[in-house]
Amino acid sequence: MKPLDKSHDTPWRNPGLWLALATTAVIGLSPALSGNKAYAREVMFTVLMSVGLASSLNVMLGYTGYVNFGHIVFFGLGGYVSFYLLSVHRLPFYIAVLAGGLSAALLAFLLGKAILRLRGAYFALATIGVNEAARSFVKNFGPFGGPTGMTLKFQVYQAYGGADRALWIAYIVLVVLAVAVILVSFLVKTSRFGLGLMAIRENEDTAEVMGVVAPNAKTWAYVLSAIFPGMIGALFFFKNGNIEPDDAFRLQQSIEIIVMVMLGGQGLVLGPLVGSAVYQRLRGYLLVSPLFKNIQLAVAGVLLLIIILFVPAGLVGWLRRRSSRLRRVLE
Repeated sequence: MKPLDKSHDTPWRNPGLWLALATTAVIGLSPALSGNKAYAREVMFTVLMSVGLASSLNVMLGYTGYVNFGHIVFFGLGGYVSFYLLSVHRLPFYIAVLAGGLSAALLAFLLGKAILRLRGAYFALATIGVNEAARSFVKNFGPFGGPTGMTLKFQVYQAYGGADRALWIAYIVLVVLAVAVILVSFLVKTSRFGLGLMAIRENEDTAEVMGVVAPNAKTWAYVLSAIFPGMIGALFFFKNGNIEPDDAFRLQQSIEIIVMVMLGGQGLVLGPLVGSAVYQRLRGYLLVSPLFKNIQLAVAGVLLLIIILFVPAGLVGWLRRRSSRLRRVLE
């Protein structure tokens, strides 16, 4: 007789959680051990940003099964709101970042009440429309700089000890957010709320019969998945020093985030982390390859097709299926 799995009764003892957190911490600390700290910081910023975006999308795509092509909307909105508060009202950096996350959460709540009534392909198509509508709105919104966007003045960075020190502050905050989003993802998965979301993923009508209030559960999952992209967008554009509509609401980036989740394994805490690291490594190669540098999106599409056809559970899911011991470690 097989022993009962008590991982949900004692979630903090789950080795998969600590493996994911330790891996993120190692990635975050690696620039401090590098000979070229500034270069390593920029590389790891991209990886950690992808981890945060993919892990937050996993709350919707992995746990509820809803494919969201508009996830980057929250990234762009958070970036614009925080940028506006920093450049126009000169609010403190941390308040602006928090405002970016809260504005994204508010948008998700309002959108969720409307488009989460849709299912399957209809929901996916609606999220594409939301992305295009957000980009068009910002392009014609004067306070956000219209089509030319906004630029931070150097004096803003001076308040934080200069540009270099400000970039390190943004990086440290990103490390904290990456750890936080993985922790939240794990807590959602092992909670009663998460079980309700996964019931929706398997069969929404049956989940409602069993007592899951699907509209509310999906809306709050949508809100949770939006908070972190909003704050990450604030950090990214603060680091860059400028923001434009086409950079803030790139549909291609939403597709890449979906590929990262699928590549690592949807519905798994470690999946988006592994998928982000592998995809960014591959993307780094493509960017310097004369043959592939102009067809990154095509490569991402082919990769997604291969995953769906041959490894639908993703890399982590595939490993979990190979061994019962790995199943206990790879959450």
